[in-house]
Amino acid sequence: MNQLQALFGGTFDPVHYGHLKPVEALANLIGLSKVIIMPNNVPPHRPQPEATSQQRKKMVELAIADKPLFTLDERELRRDTPSYTAQTLHEWREQQGAERSLAFIIGQDSLLTFPSWHHYDTILDNCHLIVCRRPGYPLAMEQAEHQQWLEAHLTTNPEDLHTLPAGKIFLAETPWFNISATIIRERLERNEPCDDLLPDAVLDYINEQGLYH
Repeated sequence: MNQLQALFGGTFDPVHYGHLKPVEALANLIGLSKVIIMPNNVPPHRPQPEATSQQRKKMVELAIADKPLFTLDERELRRDTPSYTAQTLHEWREQQGAERSLAFIIGQDSLLTFPSWHHYDTILDNCHLIVCRRPGYPLAMEQAEHQQWLEAHLTTNPEDLHTLPAGKIFLAETPWFNISATIIRERLERNEPCDDLLPDAVLDYINEQGLYH
């Protein structure tokens, strides 16, 4: 059975409902039975995480403990060099074989900067891209050649994600939660409640570890 698998990467510093709930909605929308959460180790494009790799891993484990949709992949946490998505997806494809349908989940903001990613043009050789819509972001790429690349790979049929191993871009109408790790860290610094933003088990762990205070 060629079951579509999706990979969802991020810093997860900390993991929160803005990560989990849109992906759960996405799973229902397109019929995903497995989403692999992969925390980055050293993100090349952004400031370094406040929590350690082990703490971020633990927070993801606590967040998904009661959610069978999700599993955790530690491969990037074991690297001590910058994590390039193209390289990780190439490795994943080699492990899974040529036939299996694989997808990588990103936000609409990431799609717009996608052509600046390391070897971006190889990524669709190894997987589909599933883009979670975000309000306020344009749907067109800045440069005409990148727009042509997008249109050449775009599909509106989720069935394509299941029947083809790679190569399609699907724009998913997922709900948007105005939650960010930055908002959570700022609230925690001010000792304001955050229980509406992330799972209780994660919040308990943050407090127990004295994180973000």
